[in-house]
Amino acid sequence: MWGCGALLGARAGSRLRCELFLAWDRGWSAAAPYSASAEPSRVRALVYGHHGDPAKVVELKNLELAAVGRSDVHVKMLAAPINPSDINMIQGNYGLLPKLPAVGGNEGVGQVVAVGGSVTGVKPGDWVIPASAGLGTWQTEAVFSEEALISIPSDLPLQSAATLSVNPCTAYRMLMDFEQLQPGDCVIQNASNSGVGQAVIQIAAALGLRTVNVVRDRPDLQKLTDRLKSLGAEHVLTEEELRKHEMKNFFKVRKRRLKTDQGFHQGQTVTNGGVRAL
Repeated sequence: MWGCGALLGARAGSRLRCELFLAWDRGWSAAAPYSASAEPSRVRALVYGHHGDPAKVVELKNLELAAVGRSDVHVKMLAAPINPSDINMIQGNYGLLPKLPAVGGNEGVGQVVAVGGSVTGVKPGDWVIPASAGLGTWQTEAVFSEEALISIPSDLPLQSAATLSVNPCTAYRMLMDFEQLQPGDCVIQNASNSGVGQAVIQIAAALGLRTVNVVRDRPDLQKLTDRLKSLGAEHVLTEEELRKHEMKNFFKVRKRRLKTDQGFHQGQTVTNGGVRAL
């Protein structure tokens, strides 16, 4: 079982890292059934009352569980990640800032425990993820409005489900919203080993798109290259390789190959701002 060591240890000066944490009740099983009568009155949550260094402002607190209203859903959290955007939000320099005090966490997956009388979209036992950022997923349990949640299949890998709502969606929109890409087209992206980058590789491969993936040089470059190619990456280049003069020949060959294979679909480049012509 994962532990939220990064944040719980932060009170002792530990560095925050991106990792998953599960509910602290180690005797609980994700497959166990639940009913409204089993609701505890208090939950544990990672809360911050003001913005600043997460290692200094985030505290583990016991909170009272809200009553379930007619349009509410009682959710027991299964897992939630620590995303860089979570850190930025706590620091106060993110575009969306919740009202303080706030529970941290923008992503995660939970299991429905009980629902209000007007709820029709989910039922006890369903898995749900946040519909938008700022929900506050770093808590063992919570009561949310039905509209704040999206139901997902419960047979997804737990880690994938917990990180589904941000990086994969960003990758999909970059590939779909800016250009009409066709099977055989080529995209190039930087930061290819990031969460978004890995999602771009996998979605592109599923769509029949070719990818050129740029990463920073590192001692274990071959290990990283092998991992990205196992996800579907066609080419993995370092930033230093990309700056070399002979790289122009690499892209000329790519264009000629595209002309031969597809009657030439123009290559595209993926950046943080979207997909642009190569």
